[in-house]
Amino acid sequence: MTYLAPDFLTYQSKLAKQVKNGLLHVLCLLCLWLLPCLSSATPSTSNSNVTDIPSEIADLFPSATRVGATEQELPIIPVYQLNQLLGYVFETDDLTDFIGFSGDSINLLIGLDTQGVFTGLKVLAHHEPIFLHGLGEQPMFDFVSQYQNHSVKERYIINSQDKTANQATYFDGVTRATVSVLVIHDTIIASALKVARAKLQGFVTAAPYTIKPDHFHPLSFEQLLKQGYVQHWQSTPEQLEVLPSDIAAEVAQFTQESDDFIDLYFAVLNIPIIGKNILGDAEYQRLFENLKPGEHALLLLNRGRYSFIADDFIPQTISSRLSANQDGFPVELRDIDFYSFSDPHFELALPEFDDIKVFSIKSQSGFELHRQFKLALSLYYNQTFLTQKQHGFEFNTQLPADLFEKQLRKAEEKTPLWLTIWQSRQIEIAILLCYLVALTTLFIKQKALTSNARLTHITRNCSLIFVLFFIGFYSQGQLSVVNIYTLLLSLQNGFNLEVFLLDPIIFILWLFVFTTLFLWGRGLFCGWLCPFGALQELVTLVASKLKIKQIKIEPKTDKLARKIKYLLLLLLVASAFFSLNLAEQLSEVEPFKTSITLNFVRYWPFTLYALFLIALSFKIHKFYCRYICPLGAGLALLGRFPLFKWLDRRKECGNPCHLCRSKKCGIDAINIDGSINYQECIQCFECLVTIQSSTVCVVNKYAGKRKNKPATKAENKPQQIKIKHCS
Repeated sequence: MTYLAPDFLTYQSKLAKQVKNGLLHVLCLLCLWLLPCLSSATPSTSNSNVTDIPSEIADLFPSATRVGATEQELPIIPVYQLNQLLGYVFETDDLTDFIGFSGDSINLLIGLDTQGVFTGLKVLAHHEPIFLHGLGEQPMFDFVSQYQNHSVKERYIINSQDKTANQATYFDGVTRATVSVLVIHDTIIASALKVARAKLQGFVTAAPYTIKPDHFHPLSFEQLLKQGYVQHWQSTPEQLEVLPSDIAAEVAQFTQESDDFIDLYFAVLNIPIIGKNILGDAEYQRLFENLKPGEHALLLLNRGRYSFIADDFIPQTISSRLSANQDGFPVELRDIDFYSFSDPHFELALPEFDDIKVFSIKSQSGFELHRQFKLALSLYYNQTFLTQKQHGFEFNTQLPADLFEKQLRKAEEKTPLWLTIWQSRQIEIAILLCYLVALTTLFIKQKALTSNARLTHITRNCSLIFVLFFIGFYSQGQLSVVNIYTLLLSLQNGFNLEVFLLDPIIFILWLFVFTTLFLWGRGLFCGWLCPFGALQELVTLVASKLKIKQIKIEPKTDKLARKIKYLLLLLLVASAFFSLNLAEQLSEVEPFKTSITLNFVRYWPFTLYALFLIALSFKIHKFYCRYICPLGAGLALLGRFPLFKWLDRRKECGNPCHLCRSKKCGIDAINIDGSINYQECIQCFECLVTIQSSTVCVVNKYAGKRKNKPATKAENKPQQIKIKHCS
C-alpha cells in the first residue's frame, strides 16, 4: 500500500479547484463569443448575410451564403457569398421552350457565374422515352455534366467526327438519342445567353427591333449588293501577307491573279426584300417551310479557292470551318440542307459559284440581326506531323438599319406547344393522312380488291412494310395500352385535349382507330396499322418462304389462352388508378418500346423478351397479338359489334367446308360454324380472296364437278362428301 504525504494532498485539492474555475471561465467566454453568431443566424429583415441555401443551389454554388429573391423581369435567382454576387440560378423552362423528342420540354437547373461560366447543371424534369425507357438516364446526365466549368461564350460542336477546330469545344453526344441531345444543347445555351445578356457585365441587352415585314420592292443582284443587303467577303492581300510561313507558300500556289482565296457572298434570306428578290415567291415560301418560327436563314455562295465547307461536310450539321459570333458570343450556324431534294432556283442572275448552302440561326439564341456580327473562316494546317494549328479570317458585317423597325414592347402571343410540333412534322402528317385515306378506300372496296388474289397480296405486303418502317421506326406511331389508361386518368382528373395533341402521329392514329372501331372492328388497326403486328406478320411470311411449318393450337387451349390479354388489360388499367409509375412498369409486357421505339438497343432482358415473342411468330402466327396484347384486348372490347361485317360467308362455310378456318386464317378467327369472330379477326382478307376464287374455294370446285357429271345416289348423300379435301 502506498501512502501520500498531507502536503501533497492539500496541493492536489487546490489544483482541482483552479482547474474547475478555469473551465467555468472558458465556458463563459465561449458563450459570449457564440452569442452574436447565434443571434445573426436568426431571420432578420435588416441585415442577413447567412440564409438557408436550398441543396440544389448549394450544389451549383458551394461557397454561397445567401440567395436573393427571384427577380421580376427575368425568373432568375441571384446567389451571394456575403455581399459578393456569385452568379445566378435559373430553370430553363422559364426562359426557353425547345421541344424534346417526347413532345415536351427538358427542364434543367443551371448555375451561371458573373463571367458566364457554368458552375453546374442538373436535369429537373423530362419525358424523353429514349432515356426513361431505353438507355437509362445516366447517359443524359453524363452529357449535361460536360458543360460544367465551360463558358457560354464558347463555340460548341456536338458529336462531330471532325474535331480539327482549335477554337471550338467538342462534346460527345449520345448514340440513338441525337434529337434529344441537340434539344438539351439548345435549351442550355439559349437560356444561358438570355441571362448573360440581361444581367452580366459586358453582355449587351437585347433591343426590341424586328424585321420590316412589308418592306419590299424589286431589286437586281447588283442593287442588293450596292445597298448592303447582300454582303461580299473577299480576302485582301494584307490578310494573306500575315499568314504563317508554314502555309503562306501553299496558299500562294492555290491563289492565282484572277482568283481570290476567299470570295464569299452571303445574305439573310428570311428578310423579305432580300429573300423574295433572290428566291422568288415560291422558293421564299418553301424556305419558311424549312425554318422553325423565329429562325434566321443565311445563304452562302462560295467562289473562292477556300470554301466555307470541307469536302467531307455532312449536310444538316455545323461546318468546322465556318463560325459566327456577336459580342464575343458564338452564334451557331447549322445547315438546313435546303437543296437536298431540289436544284437551286433563283429569280435573279447570281454570280457563278462552287458551293451553296443555307444555314439557320436559332430564334432563342440571343442573336440580334439588326446589330453587327462577325463571320469567321478557320484555315487548318499541320505545323508538324503531330501538331495542327489554325489561322482565322474574320469579316465584320452589319445589315442596313432600314431593314428593321423598333418594336413596342407588348405581351407576345405564345404559339401553343402542340401547334409548333404539328408544324414541324407536316410532311409526316401528310404522308400518314394519304395512307389512311387509301386504307379507308381499300376497306370500302374490299370485295373489288380481293377478287384479284395477286393484287391483294402485293397490297397487303406493301402495307406491312410501310407500317413497320414509316409509321413504326420513323414516325414512332406505335399505339400502346398506356394511351388507354392515360385517357381514362385524364377523364377522371379533368380532360385536357392539348396533352394528346403533343404527338400528332399518335393523335391522328387514335382518332382514326377509334372511329373505325365502330365501322369494321379492331381488325383495321391490328391488321393494317400496328407496327409490331406488321413485324410479326412479316416474320411469319419469311417462315412460309423457308417452309417452316406452323403449329396449330388446339381449339380449347386457344380459346382459354386468348383470355390472358383481357386479364392483363384489367390489371394494367386498375394499376393506373393506383399508381401511374407502377402501371408504366407493368406496361413493359408490351414489347413496343424495345422493338419499335428503341430498335432493340436496350437492357438485355427487355431485348431478349421482344426477340422471343418475334421468334414465336416463326411457329405460331402472331402469338403476341393472340394471347398477350392488352391493347388488342381493349380494342376488341370497344369494337365488338362493328357496323359493317363485310367478310362474306357461304352457307357451306362450316358445314361441310372448313378450308378457310383450317388453312387460310392464320390467326384462327373463324368459328367452327364458319362465322367470323370479329373480336379476334385482323381482317387480312385472306378468307375473302379464297371465297371469291373459282379455283381455290372448295365449294366452287364441288359445284363445278356436279355440273360436269350426273349425280349418283352416293353423291346425293351429304355424309359421303369428302371433308378431308376441305380441311
